[in-house]
Amino acid sequence: MLRRLHSEQPASFAFTPDNQAWAEAQITKYPEGRQASAIIPLLWRAQEQEGWLTRPAIEAVADMLGMAYMRALEVASFYFMFQLQPVGSVAHIQICGTTSCMICGAEDLVAVCKEKIAAKPHTLSADGKLSWEEVECLGACANAPMAQIGKDYYEDLTAERFGEILDELVAGKVPVPGPQNGRYAAEPKSGLTSLTDFESGRHEYNASVQLATDIGDTVKRIDGTEVPLLHPWGDAGGRPQSQAKAANEAVAPSRAAAEAAPKPADAPKPEDTSVIKPSTELAGEAELAARKGTWKYAKATTAQQVEKEDAASAAPVAEGPGTKPETLSEARDGKGDDLKRIKGIGPKLAALCNRLGFFHFDQIANWTADEVAWVDQNLEGFKGRVTRDNWVEQAKTLASGGETEFSARVKKGDVYDK
Repeated sequence: MLRRLHSEQPASFAFTPDNQAWAEAQITKYPEGRQASAIIPLLWRAQEQEGWLTRPAIEAVADMLGMAYMRALEVASFYFMFQLQPVGSVAHIQICGTTSCMICGAEDLVAVCKEKIAAKPHTLSADGKLSWEEVECLGACANAPMAQIGKDYYEDLTAERFGEILDELVAGKVPVPGPQNGRYAAEPKSGLTSLTDFESGRHEYNASVQLATDIGDTVKRIDGTEVPLLHPWGDAGGRPQSQAKAANEAVAPSRAAAEAAPKPADAPKPEDTSVIKPSTELAGEAELAARKGTWKYAKATTAQQVEKEDAASAAPVAEGPGTKPETLSEARDGKGDDLKRIKGIGPKLAALCNRLGFFHFDQIANWTADEVAWVDQNLEGFKGRVTRDNWVEQAKTLASGGETEFSARVKKGDVYDK
């Protein structure tokens, strides 16, 4: 499909101050001489600000990145997510027309667009407020039919509800995005039928919709003030790479002298990451720790965070039904059984069992029904696994020296890569 710039263009383009700062921060992601790599996010930000990509906007972005105008135009015209013609001043409607949505009624939604907006796609409505197009799959097949309006998905649509949404937009209202038939996200409308532990802790809307309503960027032009400007790809102080590089070069001589200076014999070695450093040191040494492969140390920025990581690694014990089985502080003779030979216990779950005090097949084999209930309740993130996979019967076979079909496969190495 041939895509050309629109025949009518504005005289100029400029990012808002906040969008300009955002764009400049994006450029710092890339090494010197590779700024052109930021072309897509910057063009997208220009479109979010103006609604469509104008020729002055494409050229302004090209100037920022040191690119020829033609190269920037090639990118803008290649990707169909970029609109090269004016769109509705309120919203541009994108109807998913791929298989799932088509089967579930996308053609009815297109008919509503033709009736209420314009007979042809990429055409402004009579009042200039809305425009529409049909697009390829938007990845919300479980909620078909659906439409993307602005940055958000409006799902589980009927022709009637979709017509109401368009009327609300024209009237200056912002319909809440997400499923329009009452369900929370993509689970059955009646609610979860499995993983019901995750029913608790919900917000009013699902995560995507909640964020859209909290930020207030639903169906609007983006001016850059919606969220704080962050560029965490800089150094530990949040500076862009270019600034961090200049700062590192400035202190390089004094750093080299400090490293060359003699150190007390009893000073901790740099490789000793078992010592929790003060928060001011942690932030400055994050890169060094990452290079050493000490993930937890590199991730933490404060001593409190390290403590939180340590607390999280301990096995949580929740109150619940049943009776706690007898546990061990450590494996007998310093060596536990390979619990992964029990179907349903993987490496993570085996480690959790050990933290709870279970190291051997005979421990599991002797669990009563009450004890099974307690363990099921306290396998955080794996609740119900003991009963579901019948650990006790498998453990009895293994404790007596026998094998199950699954344990034999584990011994052969067909299940877990050891």
